[in-house]
Amino acid sequence: MKVHAIGGGPAALYFGILMKKADARHEITVWERNKPDDTFGFGVVFSDSTIDNLGDADAESYAAIRASFAHWDDIDIHFRGTKITSTGHGFSGLSRVRLLNILQERAEALGVRIHYQSEIKDPEALRDADLVLAADGVNSLVRERYADSFAPAVDFRPNRFVWMGTTFPFPAFTFYFKEDRHGLWRVHAYRYAEDQSTFILETTEACWKRAGMDRASEEETVAFAEALFSDELRGYRLLANRSLWRSFPIVSCARWRHENVVILGDACHTAHFSIGSGTKLAMEDAIALRDAVLSHPAVPGALAAYEAARRPAVESTQRAARTSLAWFEETERYMNLEPTQFAFSLLTRSLRVTHANLKLRDPKLVERVDAWFAQKACVDPTPPMFTPFSLRDCRLENRVVVSPMCMYSAQDGFPNDWHFVHLGSRAVGGAALVMTEATHVSPDARITYGCAGMWSERHAVAWRRVTEFVHRFSRAKIGMQLAHAGRKAATCIPWKGGGNEPLGEGAWPIYSASAIPYAPNGQVPREMTRADMDRVRLDFVRAAKLAADAGFDWLELHMAHGYLLSCFLSPLANRRGDEYGGSIENRLRLPLEIFDAVRAAWPSQQLISVRISATEWAPGGTTTEDLVAIGRAFKAHGCDVIDVSAGGVVKHAKPRYGRLYQTPFSELIRIEAGIPTMTVGGITSYTDINSILAAGRADLCVLARAHLWDPYYTRHAARDMGVDLRWPDPYETLSNFNPRFK
Repeated sequence: MKVHAIGGGPAALYFGILMKKADARHEITVWERNKPDDTFGFGVVFSDSTIDNLGDADAESYAAIRASFAHWDDIDIHFRGTKITSTGHGFSGLSRVRLLNILQERAEALGVRIHYQSEIKDPEALRDADLVLAADGVNSLVRERYADSFAPAVDFRPNRFVWMGTTFPFPAFTFYFKEDRHGLWRVHAYRYAEDQSTFILETTEACWKRAGMDRASEEETVAFAEALFSDELRGYRLLANRSLWRSFPIVSCARWRHENVVILGDACHTAHFSIGSGTKLAMEDAIALRDAVLSHPAVPGALAAYEAARRPAVESTQRAARTSLAWFEETERYMNLEPTQFAFSLLTRSLRVTHANLKLRDPKLVERVDAWFAQKACVDPTPPMFTPFSLRDCRLENRVVVSPMCMYSAQDGFPNDWHFVHLGSRAVGGAALVMTEATHVSPDARITYGCAGMWSERHAVAWRRVTEFVHRFSRAKIGMQLAHAGRKAATCIPWKGGGNEPLGEGAWPIYSASAIPYAPNGQVPREMTRADMDRVRLDFVRAAKLAADAGFDWLELHMAHGYLLSCFLSPLANRRGDEYGGSIENRLRLPLEIFDAVRAAWPSQQLISVRISATEWAPGGTTTEDLVAIGRAFKAHGCDVIDVSAGGVVKHAKPRYGRLYQTPFSELIRIEAGIPTMTVGGITSYTDINSILAAGRADLCVLARAHLWDPYYTRHAARDMGVDLRWPDPYETLSNFNPRFK
């Protein structure tokens, strides 16, 4: 095979090495515009698991790389005069120049031809090869030349950073967080040789400008950083190497191939330096591409197989890197956390390190985190998931909540045996709080004919059967979620016509904030009048009083997912021109009116939460500023907890699903608005719950599908973590005969 590689970085060199090892007859040529020792930056980082993968691919280069490593296990976090050290992380650093030299020497020894100081102006000149590698970095010429095929997207992030070096021998991967009169500065530093370290300085654009760094030369930047961190550097100097302030570009491509051209490394995808994965991704790209080429007789099939096999891993790393990057963009948000929680939040920022994973690496630190968290609740140390939550007169035994799940199985709004078993079994299963499905405040407020309701004394009697069982046979609390479907009302039961499909025959008139249907084929709602608002407010008050009579411990008002009150909050569903539309203050007006009326009708010692959609997942929707304003407004009006969900507001939404994908919104409201939150979305593991709680991303974790899969989810978690969670008496006796079920 004849291969031309444009760009002489780790991706191209390593691919050349692997292909030559596979068959020396392959003709590999690398075209590099720089000299052999020209490079940007100082050191590169590999995790222990990454370097092991390289050992399997090429033992010779692996041995040379390992011999050049500076290895460490610790992470030092310097925060508000405190140093917190976490151990067991297993990373290695080495000079980027040394890495390139190792790969260059190995490639040339195997017969790879490398042309230095040879800039390729047009990749078409090399298309006579069987395969052309576009490995020409972040500012890839090849990517732009074939942009119609690759469909690249480059997102320049707002923070500013600069790479420098120093002869200070950092003993661990080190983070500094230091404030001066301009703002907060972050440092990422690590040793990559006996007497050489990387020193990355990062800050917000506003702080960067206030400090005059937008006008600073390279020499002035180094002098500023040396003065700012003089105590930390202890007299050691900072070194420059094209040390200019930059914005980090997140590069992604919709497609990775154009005929016989394939794009890899930073030219194709970038991952923020806070997780140190750029070089790792490039070299793993080379391994995967080698595997695909050797497994397929023709280049088109090989490139298709390469992209299909490699893309999921790359996108997973990019998601983790984006989450980590966001933490550093928003570090100011965390500066009021206590040092223990701040450190845990930092260590778990990418979601790849979890409570359980960190416990394996550094059990003493996790013991410290658990003890700190339990102390805040005035109990003995226990995993955060099993720490009680107390507010007003309510005490939840743990932090697990069974999410409201619509059953569409009621008749005339009345719960039946299905609801009794569904809610009762999950209360017995150990969750601290069990929530009813969206329970509607009037017949015309229902989503479907099968939705539950609470608009008469008879409904309260039917619900009391459920609450009495929960209180008698479990230690759980039970809450009712009150709702009005608004423009999503009068639709078919999902298994009889699909979700949100209009009912057709038998449909009732619907109304909403504005006369905008949810779906193009949906019924057009009538824009609500003041009289409509008054009636709905009274419906909610009546339902709240009935819920109290029925024995519910907790009340939640549903203001999410595109239902009535959600539509008032969203600028995409609320186009009113009166005092109930426009600004966030106006859009909050009716939701707050209804909340105030319900709060007055609901027992003062009992909790009320509000569920909101933090984002519509669509352009022009709720902003971060809106979200914080919503949280602060409800807190000021006596709301106890914000239940933070997302989506469901508009039909054209494009959610970004993933593990814990909604938790960042919960964290934002919890910290910025200063109100307890519940988080939902993609929470499936016990360790995720512990991680969320310990990092301060939420106070309670709300799970739906996990409780469908396992009604005894919380009890099984307790057993696995060694927590004694007493069973109800009928089961406790049986479990005594077999301690395995304790």
